[in-house]
Amino acid sequence: MPFGIGPPELLIVLVIGVLLFGKNLPNVGRSLGKSLMEFKKGLNDIKNEVNAATYDEPPRPSANKSYAADDYDEPTAPKFEPPSQEPFAPPSHDPDATSSDSEQSAQA
Repeated sequence: MPFGIGPPELLIVLVIGVLLFGKNLPNVGRSLGKSLMEFKKGLNDIKNEVNAATYDEPPRPSANKSYAADDYDEPTAPKFEPPSQEPFAPPSHDPDATSSDSEQSAQA
């Protein structure tokens, strides 16, 4: 017997079921059977999806497929923006100019 239930235990469960549900027992059995079938159907759907995802190879694009111009994505590189002002020249590093400046400030 399933679940380790022997004939005496099964008879007790059936008697309790008849006492609890009485004349609604056929409706209870019908709805229980429908819900059990829906549960099994859901389990089979999940099992099929897992098997399909695990064992099936993903579809490969064919080598001779031609692409239209609209199929390509736009480039994602940033666009060039010119500077807003002229670059300035760095100060010259003329050793004579710096020494004369420091001498002038020392004389003052």
